[in-house]
Amino acid sequence: MTQQERSAPSSVPAPASADGEPHRTSTVEHGAFCLARCTCGWRGPARRARSLARADAERHTHD
Repeated sequence: MTQQERSAPSSVPAPASADGEPHRTSTVEHGAFCLARCTCGWRGPARRARSLARADAERHTHD
């Protein structure tokens, strides 16, 4: 992992996906941008505010 790409796990409890595995979200930084991603393959849009990326992750786990 490079210095530009850092990942932080989310503390949001996640419901199980169709295969029974829980969604695990994290945020990843790419330069000045941050995006949310999930173990199911979902990725949120790049955001300048970490709080918005975390909100994207939270919305994903509740969908």
